[in-house]
Amino acid sequence: MPKLSGAEIVKILTKEFGFSVVRQKGSHIMLRKFVNGRKVVTVVPNHKEVKTGTLLGILELGDISKDQFLARV
Repeated sequence: MPKLSGAEIVKILTKEFGFSVVRQKGSHIMLRKFVNGRKVVTVVPNHKEVKTGTLLGILELGDISKDQFLARV
């Protein structure tokens, strides 16, 4: 997995996967999108470098596979 910052992850999720920023509290950015009437939410920490396990958790919450994400990085 590539080393990405929180801002880079938010940029990819908004431009490539249709998420929109809902709010930010502290260093955590909440993203949301609607798929077939279902709300999908994920939270991204706005850190300089997000660890691999954290990134995988973000993708799991957002219903995005690792391969889908890597194809758009």
